[in-house]
Amino acid sequence: MDSTSDKGRVSPDTRAAVSVAWRALWTSRLVVMAAGILAVLEFGRAPGTTGFDPGNLTAPFGYFGNLLVAPLARWDSWWYLSIAQHGYGHELMRTAFFPLYPMIVRGLRLIVGSDLIAGVLVSVVSFGVALVLLYRLTLLELGSTSRARLAVMLIAFCPMAFFFSAVYSDALFLALSLGAVFEARMGRWAMAGLLGALSAAERNGGVLLVVPLALLFLYGPRADRPAGPATAAGPATAAGPARPGWRRLLPRYPIEPQIAWIAIVPIGLVAYLAYLALSIGDGFAPLHAQTLWFHHFAGPFGGVVDGTVAAWDGLRQLVHGSPVPVYFTAAGGDPFVVAGQNLMLFAFLVLGVLACVGTLRRLPLAYGAYAVAALALPLSDPITPQPLDSLPRYEVVLFPLFMWGAAWLEDRGWGDSGLAGTAVLLGLFTAMFATWRFVS
Repeated sequence: MDSTSDKGRVSPDTRAAVSVAWRALWTSRLVVMAAGILAVLEFGRAPGTTGFDPGNLTAPFGYFGNLLVAPLARWDSWWYLSIAQHGYGHELMRTAFFPLYPMIVRGLRLIVGSDLIAGVLVSVVSFGVALVLLYRLTLLELGSTSRARLAVMLIAFCPMAFFFSAVYSDALFLALSLGAVFEARMGRWAMAGLLGALSAAERNGGVLLVVPLALLFLYGPRADRPAGPATAAGPATAAGPARPGWRRLLPRYPIEPQIAWIAIVPIGLVAYLAYLALSIGDGFAPLHAQTLWFHHFAGPFGGVVDGTVAAWDGLRQLVHGSPVPVYFTAAGGDPFVVAGQNLMLFAFLVLGVLACVGTLRRLPLAYGAYAVAALALPLSDPITPQPLDSLPRYEVVLFPLFMWGAAWLEDRGWGDSGLAGTAVLLGLFTAMFATWRFVS
């Protein structure tokens, strides 16, 4: 499924991908903008949140301009904008935000004249590219244009999709990680390694792309290697003939010099750590900064236990109606609101676990293994006051989950109803985000 035909024309698959991606992009962003602006007009800014935006970096315009960007710049947007303007300095907390996104924003600012507008442009363009790649990758693995379309629409209208047009790094990471896996799937290993390295410089979990790239290289499926013929051991699969017993664990393809391209993925992370070592004298500053953001190592997937306890305590809080909080006391806040937040975050955990299991069963091993490895990061290093905080943001960039979700919904004829439900939640969470209320 090359992007061009033999005559140099754009292939039908690419034209379809661009058409579906464009439709998903503008319709979903219309929902985001409408929900965010109307929420600000109706409810205004949440009280007590002015301290999260010193210098009004997320509201640098007049009333009307600030109203328009309300769904696009909140919370961590301030950190990205501050880094784009002033760099890291010697502030340890800033080093938790990886440099590629603010670097691109700073460069584009020279053209458009505004860091905020530059950040939105980077996010929106990156998201459009990601949607095209997701369509083509889903078509490769599931062989269905309807499932490819549904996967694109699901991620565009998922409850946390407002992050993809905000001044956040999520859209750029999604585009880079999708690009790395798509290039590996097509057997273009040099480009896969380069995009993986950029991902590792963009987000702390980017280095985990070595997992799907290595599995694709060794086990497939790979467009640069034809599927093996059927044998007495079993039918042929996309990655070669089925094999019995323990032989299934052996690589399907030999280790060749091209595998070295995968080894460049960690270079993005190493380059950032080297820069910090030279500039502030602490090459492990991003790790040390996690304590300032209330993270702690809870053991492999220890956050699952902590998050379950927090959700159970939140349910007790809501059922008993006691004004004394049973959890999250360290961070304060309305105990009933916090209880609801913990239940909401636990729901995302349950959905993520179910989607990972479905991905492992339905898609090639590389996709499910990547999803599990990526979720292991936040679930092993939870936030002390609220263990599952930010989990929905980690899940929203895990494209294999949406590929599986599209197949699962279509098999049951629930595609349209599923999209309608996620679109409603997208509007709700966007409204909360735009008015500086807790989302993730």
